[in-house]
Amino acid sequence: MSGTTNQRKIEHIDILQRDPETDRNRAGFDQIHLRHRALPELNLDEVDPSLSFLGKPLSFPLLISSMTGGDHEKVRHINQNLAAAAEHCKVAMGVGSQRVMFTHPAAHASFDLRQTAPTALLFANLGAVQLNKGFGLPECRDAVDVLKADGLYLHLNPLQEAIQPEGDTCFKGLADRIGAVISGLEVPVLIKEIGSGLSPPDADLLIAKGARILDVAGSGGTSWSRIENHRARSGGDDLGLLFQDWGVPTPVALQELAPFREQGVILIASGGLRNALDMIKSIILGASLCGMAKPFLEPALESPEAVIAKIESIRRAFTTAMFLLGCPNLRALQGNTDLIR
Repeated sequence: MSGTTNQRKIEHIDILQRDPETDRNRAGFDQIHLRHRALPELNLDEVDPSLSFLGKPLSFPLLISSMTGGDHEKVRHINQNLAAAAEHCKVAMGVGSQRVMFTHPAAHASFDLRQTAPTALLFANLGAVQLNKGFGLPECRDAVDVLKADGLYLHLNPLQEAIQPEGDTCFKGLADRIGAVISGLEVPVLIKEIGSGLSPPDADLLIAKGARILDVAGSGGTSWSRIENHRARSGGDDLGLLFQDWGVPTPVALQELAPFREQGVILIASGGLRNALDMIKSIILGASLCGMAKPFLEPALESPEAVIAKIESIRRAFTTAMFLLGCPNLRALQGNTDLIR
């Protein structure tokens, strides 16, 4: 199975819905045990999980991670519902890869979200490998402009591209091109993997090129290798299944990259986070923001209200966990590994 960029977006959603094993459920958060406080010495209604990120207020450190985009009614429906919920709940949102809008101009509509989310923290998104395929600052600016975004994600996905039938695997020299975008773009640039994690050598290289916000996007959640294996089955070798659990689990990636916080690097946790306790553990391990995508797919197919209900449920659980840890605010939580048993 193969097709255009636009067709791939719909294929990805369909595969996610029909194959529950694309969610690997192996991030490793359950192995981290927290120190319960029977005497938290604060009241639940005093707990404040709010923060400011890139100058915008958030009700708690949730990022609706990049999901999809394209010229299809289902895709537009998903993004509009997510954006409306992000605005209502005061959480951040990243859109899916915007590469499609350069081949299908009608896809712009799925990324034009500012009327729906006029004050929300919104992130544009392009595949970093496209910088080796002719993209540059003009395309990055276009991606930011259509969304009126507060920042641009450049995502790294060498495993997905290696498995994908029409994948782009020209990653040589990419760090320099990423650095050129970081230095030339008018908004912050965030670098992320998409489910295999960032390692310290990656962080060293990216920081040397000017990166200051890294999304570890570790393994253990949605396996894009497995998803692309569905689309590449005509090859018959099941390469995508062999590599479906490849990578650095998110908690491990956060621990390995924690020393870079001393250099002013901001870490975002995504990859396998499925609930508020995963978020809490990620913040304790040094993350400033926590990204989730899969938990919002089904609600987003339904309505903004369904997404809002999901977010509010996660926020209530996040606040409850802070209370049970005796943490009145995020300052008492972030990087406080004494909270781990």
